[in-house]
Amino acid sequence: MQQLTEELGKTVLYGDLALSPDTTHVAWVQSTAATTSKQTYIRETSGSASATPVKIPVNGERTDFDPAWSPDSKTLAVFSSPASKEQRQLWIVNADGSNPKKITNLNGYAARARWSHDRKQIAFLYIEGAGGGGPLMAAPATTGVIDTAIHNQRLAVVNVATGQLRQVSPENLHIYDYDWSPDDKTFVATAASGPGDNNWWIAQIYTIAIANSNATSIYKPWFQVAVPRWSPDGKSIAFIEGLMSDEGFHGGDLFTMTPTGREVTNRMPARKTSVNSFFWQAPDRVLLIEYEGGGSAISELDLTNNSARTIWKGPEGIHAFGNFPNFALSKDGKFAAAVPSTYNSPPEVFVGPLGKWRQLTSNNAAVQANWGKAESIEWTNEGSSVQAWLVPPAKIETDKKYPMVVLIHGGPSGVTTSEWPASVGMARAIIAALSTRGYYVLLPNPRGSYGQGEDFTRANVKDFGGGDLRDMLAGLDVVTKKYPIDPARLGVTGWSYGGFMTMWTVTQTNRFRAAVAGAGIANWQSYYGQNLIDQWMIPFFGASVYDNPEVYEKSSPIRFIKNVKTPTLIIVGERDAECPASQSYEFWHALKTLGVPTKLIIYPGEGHLFIEPKNQADRLDQTVAWFDKYLR
Repeated sequence: MQQLTEELGKTVLYGDLALSPDTTHVAWVQSTAATTSKQTYIRETSGSASATPVKIPVNGERTDFDPAWSPDSKTLAVFSSPASKEQRQLWIVNADGSNPKKITNLNGYAARARWSHDRKQIAFLYIEGAGGGGPLMAAPATTGVIDTAIHNQRLAVVNVATGQLRQVSPENLHIYDYDWSPDDKTFVATAASGPGDNNWWIAQIYTIAIANSNATSIYKPWFQVAVPRWSPDGKSIAFIEGLMSDEGFHGGDLFTMTPTGREVTNRMPARKTSVNSFFWQAPDRVLLIEYEGGGSAISELDLTNNSARTIWKGPEGIHAFGNFPNFALSKDGKFAAAVPSTYNSPPEVFVGPLGKWRQLTSNNAAVQANWGKAESIEWTNEGSSVQAWLVPPAKIETDKKYPMVVLIHGGPSGVTTSEWPASVGMARAIIAALSTRGYYVLLPNPRGSYGQGEDFTRANVKDFGGGDLRDMLAGLDVVTKKYPIDPARLGVTGWSYGGFMTMWTVTQTNRFRAAVAGAGIANWQSYYGQNLIDQWMIPFFGASVYDNPEVYEKSSPIRFIKNVKTPTLIIVGERDAECPASQSYEFWHALKTLGVPTKLIIYPGEGHLFIEPKNQADRLDQTVAWFDKYLR
């Protein structure tokens, strides 16, 4: 297992992709799967994959974030810090990587730099005097009077020529995303009162006058909103609205409205996809990046009649905004840069005409996929089509049956696409590890997932673990009949909502002989009062736990704990803000009391997203060892 971890750890990852508006250069932040250092590189989009990119010479080894091109394509802005946890500052460099210059002296968290259209200013999100990064990160220690410890993320603007900085959004609003108006006089933003990690789920859309910081709420959504963007003529604002369970992992329908919040229109109410990003092409045309089934599609939407034309479709997960973006588009919308990967092809930077891009880098040419070739499968259950990915063992012998592990994605509003198993946090390395050791791995997208329209995403509201578990079990019947899988050697695992589903599954069925629950939720009633993001629960449960405790109780694994016979390993980060360690402890305590084989591992200092490579590797080793013990 150590050899596989080391090999996957060598995978070069490309993040925060940025394409110059004139398409001549592309920038990205580069790292490896086993390191935390991130360096900015710039490449001309012409030339072969063997050409050497320019590494920005910013005082030795750095950790970089969020490169952004100026509108004239001559200058790149990028946040950089001596190490991932040290103070980042905003730098600018020429397009060829020369003449780096620090233009800020910040004290606090900063991210998402964006240039004004006149190239004179750069805006970014800023939490003065405090950290940030969202609820995926490890929660800070909290003592004292808790209600006074709110540090809102505000919009700051720096003058590129003078370095003068001013914060232009109100102190009482936490800004999540934003866009400059075409005349550089107004921001459109998603925002809510603090605390920011908790209140994204009740964010509204605001316009903010840059001159006087006046903020006006123009739209209060039914569900969650993301990616507010001005039309090129400034007469419309588009945004994504849908049932979303995690900030930064977007999915929903595309809406448009006037800058005053009137004429709100759903542009795709019956479309069986989930939009995660979009780009205005003209006042009457929008380019959509969508999840479709277990993959992605790029489509052009005509706003005159809401018809869409598909330009590209693939099994990869493509998105331009939010967490871990891997797609960028030129100003004219005809040229793109992307970092596609699948279960069997490692990530590389590609550029070219939209949907016809060519490979620009080759850093992962020597990385081999020593596991089975993934395939997309579908089945129907209760009137709906369910998609999944199936990764077979690396080698399959005739007349032999193999164990299988079901890996359930988080969310629940999420989707499993085809992705190289060495992504951020090495969370998907388990797929490669199990396949190389003779397991099938099933990765379902049951109801509640993105990729089949809003009705499908909302189909598990007030029904966590109900229909989505039935979808998964129906898939088990299909694959165990079609493939050489031993139905007596099945395992189940998942992280976050997938961790909850793992805990829930072993209370509802004894079909599984081993389980590994990562960052799970054992008791929705106690969880409501323990986690730091309780606002996400209201759209899914319909009310707070204090107003309707019964709907929380009926989906709580702890209620059915005496049904469990499955040996269960439980893993969680010590400082997980989204799924507190106390939930894992509660489930482990119950299993131990009832005599069910179990083990609890709490990783020191980790949040919902594991950062330390040694902890990522140990989590993988512990998971595989548990399945080997009970399934091989």
